[in-house]
Formats: sequence, structure tokens, C-alpha cells
Amino acid sequence: MDTTTQPENSRAALIVGAGDATGGAIAKRFAKEGFIACVSRRSADKLAPLVDEINHSGGQAHGFASDARKEEDVIQLVDDIERDIAPIEVMVFNIGANVPCSILDETAKKYFKIWEMACFSGFLVGREVAKRMVTRGRGTIIFTGATAGLRGSANFAAFAGAKHALRALAQSMARELGPRNIHVAHVVVDGAIDTAFIRDNAPAMYAKKDEDGILNPDHIADNYWHLHTQPRDAWTHELDLRPWMERW
Repeated sequence: MDTTTQPENSRAALIVGAGDATGGAIAKRFAKEGFIACVSRRSADKLAPLVDEINHSGGQAHGFASDARKEEDVIQLVDDIERDIAPIEVMVFNIGANVPCSILDETAKKYFKIWEMACFSGFLVGREVAKRMVTRGRGTIIFTGATAGLRGSANFAAFAGAKHALRALAQSMARELGPRNIHVAHVVVDGAIDTAFIRDNAPAMYAKKDEDGILNPDHIADNYWHLHTQPRDAWTHELDLRPWMERW
């Protein structure tokens, strides 16, 4: 990868789980502020529209096919960005894995896979970027959580267990890395998000969009940017985002 044109003060924002809604909106928000958006998901082809949109709008973006559940993939991803693109100043972990299933029918294989996606991969990426940030004495790490990280609902045992663990990981990292000038935050996203999936599969819920009853990905992204720009004398560790009409 040719990086000869990159200025010395280039900064990268790594978004792991850069989907078509929240992850993509976060990538575009940081690119708008001058960051090089490094977006990752298992399929590189699915990243092409997002990368093209950012680059065509005047920002910079690079897409990476990487399985965040695999340690070797994560190490390679972080090494490649740090070597070829720019220092990772911000990392956003945004992998979901919200798969409902009765505990009576849940399989060990699927339970373990959900934990790998929603928690273990967060540990791998968080560890690797933290190693780089600590040497520089700065950085922001944000984990996307869910209501399942606060309470376990019926039929979501696997997802709730993984999200509880992710929240605990974020707390532990914040307590260890905060004194080293690394801002670690956990965002509880409580409510339906404006996505094609909600539009096509939950039309009654999607109809609440006109009443601001579902979350706008761009507004979620604004909050992630705000977390990054907070002065360190008033850092937020946990932030709850939910529509005004959402029950909680």
C-alpha cells in the first residue's frame, strides 16, 4: 500500500463491525473530521460502498476483510494499519450478534459463536490497539453495548451473557488504561435503529421513525465523536442512547 502521500500527523479511526448503519455512520463521522477511516468486517465486498462514499465525499477510507474472532487476523489488521496507513487514535468495536433463541433450544456451538463475536473479538481488538496507544500516551476505545449488557431478557441468554462480559471488559480496561490517558467508553444502545432490517422485518416499529421513535445512526455517530473529543477532566465511561419513547 502506497502511503508516501500521507502527512506525518495522519490519524486513523478503526471501526470493527462497520455495517451499513451504525458502524458506517461512525466511520463517515470520523472521516468528516479528518481521520482516515479504517473499516473492517468479514467480507471486504460489503465494505466497498462505504469506502467509496467516504472517498468520493473528500474523506479517506480503507476497507479490510478480517475476522475479529481470530487472533492472527486481528494482529495482522492492527499491524497493517499502524505500518501502512496511520497511528490508530480511535477504535470503535461495533459487532452485534443479537440472535434470539430459547435456552431450551440453544446449542453449545451457537452460544460459543455469539460470545466470540460480541465479547472475545472485543478483547482481541481492544488488547492490540491498547498496546499501541499506551506507547503514545493517548487514544480512545469505544465499545458498542446493548441493553442486554445490563439485564438478560428471556430468549437472549447467549447475547446477554456476551454483552455483560463486554461491559465488564470495558470497565476493566477503563480502570487500567484511564490513568495512562486512554479513554475507554461503553455505549448502551437501547432501541431499534434505522436500518433496512428493521424496515423490512418490523414495519410497525419502523413506522415510529417519523416520531423520532427509532435511533438515527448519524445521531449515534455524533455521540461517539463527542466521547472522543471530551476533555479528560470530564470523561464519560458509560453512555446510554435511546429514543425518547423507548421503555427502560
